[in-house]
Amino acid sequence: MSNKKVLTALLALAVVVVIVALPTPPPIAKADGTVVELTHSGKAALGVLVMAVLLWVTETFAFPVTGLIAVAALPIAGAGEFKSVVKEGFGHEIVLFCIGVMIFSTAISRTGLLRRFTTLLLARIGHSPKMIILAFLTVGAAASMWISDMAVAAILMPIGVGILEDANLKKLESNFGRALMISCAWGALIGGIGTPAGCGPNPVTIGYLEELAGIHFSFVQWMILGVPAAAMMIPCAWATLLVCFPLENLDLRLEKEEVEARQVELGPFSAREGWSLAILCLAILLWVGQPLIVDKYAAADYLSISFVALACSLLFFLPKIDVLTWKTAQREIDWGAIILIMTGLSVGTAVYRTGAAEWVSIVSFSRLDAVHPIGQVFLVVLGVCLMKVLFSSNTLTGIIVVPLMIALSKQLGISSALLAIPAGITSSLSFILVTSAPANVILYAAGYFSIKDMAKAGLIMTIWASAAVTISVLLFGRFCGIDAF
Repeated sequence: MSNKKVLTALLALAVVVVIVALPTPPPIAKADGTVVELTHSGKAALGVLVMAVLLWVTETFAFPVTGLIAVAALPIAGAGEFKSVVKEGFGHEIVLFCIGVMIFSTAISRTGLLRRFTTLLLARIGHSPKMIILAFLTVGAAASMWISDMAVAAILMPIGVGILEDANLKKLESNFGRALMISCAWGALIGGIGTPAGCGPNPVTIGYLEELAGIHFSFVQWMILGVPAAAMMIPCAWATLLVCFPLENLDLRLEKEEVEARQVELGPFSAREGWSLAILCLAILLWVGQPLIVDKYAAADYLSISFVALACSLLFFLPKIDVLTWKTAQREIDWGAIILIMTGLSVGTAVYRTGAAEWVSIVSFSRLDAVHPIGQVFLVVLGVCLMKVLFSSNTLTGIIVVPLMIALSKQLGISSALLAIPAGITSSLSFILVTSAPANVILYAAGYFSIKDMAKAGLIMTIWASAAVTISVLLFGRFCGIDAF
């Protein structure tokens, strides 16, 4: 480790010691006469959280390593017993859901399904630069509802680069190149909010709601809010890119011979692609049809979103299907992300259980009760979007923010889902900084846009995204038991 990292690690350790040693602040009286007190265990949990945030932001250690350090520090600092700390994170069924979804993403990204579909789409609308950008936004959003945003970005990038190279467009000189590459990243980020399978913060939010607020939020209920929000963001992203990067006059029509050459390169529709598509459709059918099937066959235990994700993902390994081998899965799945989710659940739950989250939410958002519910949702969404400037992990943002929103909602006397769901949805919307999401980094590596280019367009898109999430929650929340009025 460099000297700077050593000093940062020592500073993080000192932060925990100082926070635990500080005098306990006086209790805060709530409007209903009850008091909120920051106990010793609450201070300990808060100190460990601050330490973890400092280490995460500075990337002193890898994210999963920092998570494990935080879990080990919680009982040492006095935030709870080690057994209960571990159980709250490592024993959560959401961990199995994330493992299943990552297996899905790895299996499907290894087939030519998305590349084949994109090629066929470009063959139909390939002559218009504007329509190509819209197509990449739409395809990326549709795919990333079921596949990780990083996998979608990795698949779309070479297709987009191929289009730009065919047109002889130079890096950092073409507005079409800038808009197209950013659209590959944004489409993947936008679609990730549509379903619980889309990205890490979604199942983390569902898990927190059930554990901390006793609210069960189903796969379909999330889609009722997430899909309309994503659908509203696509035209907003399209318009933002066209305004920020006025396109050159280009004719990018794909000749019949070029389309045929690409199809030859992909080869005939393979059995592996067929099995992958069938397994994905089965999982979607079970996720979406869960309420109906449970009511008719009383199969609640067997059709939780976690069970469906895990059970269907195992089909990829079956003989004759043979889409994926365990060695491949072991090599390509981001196991560090799993550790981050498990450790994050432990830390976030400890901060909530000790009362530290409620204390922080009252201190930080004491004036939010004077704002109309519409304003509350919008400010939460916008605040989380801006927090993404600090954190380079979507899941990490959700882990930190969602428990605070649940505590805040209880303090305000409103449904926890009203603030926690918008915060969870927004945790993965990293439009401003290249470093805020792996999908952004992948497209930035292609070299067609600068950090300044993305930040310029991303600031505008952040406002649009905040409005889209707010509108979706307010209009469709009533169908999920969330009523802001």
